[in-house]
Amino acid sequence: MAFHEFRLEGDYVELNLLLKLVGIASSGGEGKHMVADGLVSVDGVRELRKTYKVRAGQVVTIGDEEISVLPEFD
Repeated sequence: MAFHEFRLEGDYVELNLLLKLVGIASSGGEGKHMVADGLVSVDGVRELRKTYKVRAGQVVTIGDEEISVLPEFD
């Protein structure tokens, strides 16, 4: 399994953009398709909302990739 850490710049990041920002999706549109196809889980639950607000402390999984979302620096 590949692990990624993503540090927020604000309160949240939209799920489709998170996939793009960590390099799993080549674009936000591709990220939307991955979510719509039921390939993405947040905290172990399949998430179908493309613009779901992912917040610090949550873990996003797609295939063998896992993203830990960290709070922004103080």
